[in-house]
Amino acid sequence: MAKRSKKHQEAAALIEKGKVYPVDEAVALVKKTNVAKFDASVDVVFRLGLDTRHADQQLRGAVVLPYGTGKSKKVLVVTQGAKVEEAKAAGADIVGGDEILEEIQKGWLDFEVMIATPDMMPKLGKLGRILGPKGLMPNPKTGTVTQDIAKTVQETKAGKVTYRTDKAGNVHVPIGRVSFEDEKLVENFKTVYNLIVRLKPSSAKGTYMKNVVISTTMGPGVKVSL
Repeated sequence: MAKRSKKHQEAAALIEKGKVYPVDEAVALVKKTNVAKFDASVDVVFRLGLDTRHADQQLRGAVVLPYGTGKSKKVLVVTQGAKVEEAKAAGADIVGGDEILEEIQKGWLDFEVMIATPDMMPKLGKLGRILGPKGLMPNPKTGTVTQDIAKTVQETKAGKVTYRTDKAGNVHVPIGRVSFEDEKLVENFKTVYNLIVRLKPSSAKGTYMKNVVISTTMGPGVKVSL
């Protein structure tokens, strides 16, 4: 643990204290200061001036990154009838109906994203206590409750990421891996940044975008100039 701490300190020393960097410099610096031995995730955190006690100041949704996240997610589709074959053809990892819901009720959760057709939602509602706390419950706002199963499965596998404000008004989104070319990370960043700017609630007061920080899984954060 001490060794990692020393590495982290050496990495942090490369970042000028109090400085905000243009996004291309920030991305290059984040990769340079990565202390993990694996292909770490590159993440961005937006600190927003929102009062999340108000429903209209809670941001939630999904966005397709132009270059994906570098990690294909294990997708479960809960549906029935003709949609079963549509989901399988689109590349869903697991497809099922009532029998899958029974397995979840028993504690099975071997998937990362659940997509459901609207007709299955009344049944899924009963599993809220299991799926809700783990962030696995399908939601129309994130596009995971849909009739367009094929498109949603393909986008999710290709690099669709969800976002939502936490209690403090922060939004945390992965934008790729350390192994990505700088330009791809920059484009992914810009896609998310432009979206967050567009989503500013009309009721938000004061400074909306307080600061933006890019970091790797275990590395120090680099502030991005707005």
